[in-house]
Amino acid sequence: MIIGDSSALIALAIIDKLELLDKIFGKVYVPKAVYEELCSNKKAQSQKLEIFLKDRVIDINLTLKYVGLGQGELEAIALYKEMNAEFLLIDDKRAKNFAKLNNINTIGSLGVLILAKELGFLKSIKSDINKLQKSKIYISPSLIKKVLKRVGED
Repeated sequence: MIIGDSSALIALAIIDKLELLDKIFGKVYVPKAVYEELCSNKKAQSQKLEIFLKDRVIDINLTLKYVGLGQGELEAIALYKEMNAEFLLIDDKRAKNFAKLNNINTIGSLGVLILAKELGFLKSIKSDINKLQKSKIYISPSLIKKVLKRVGED
């Protein structure tokens, strides 16, 4: 089971790879704040995400506050803990660092691509990374180089 946050879900939607989450993790859930952020504000890929996530939304009562993290990130972390999830899908560096400090297993959109290739669901990930680079999603060139080297596509 994996709990998703906005940025990583948007990245996977851009490259039409949301189905990898089901294939790899079985169950995918998002807290209500993430769903609303993705679908109510008509962000990039909102229609695709609304369809994918419509039966995967869980309402969570949140009393936790942390300066520097958004409501969606906080609810995703709380939902991960409440449901004893295997991973938290998150790309935001600050939120990922906070999660790691709280003993949360994180994976980002590129990590999902790596895992999908290692498990045989994808033959190549280079073209997907190229699509992300052409979108509004920023990925550091050094990270791209590291990922492509790891999967033998450098």
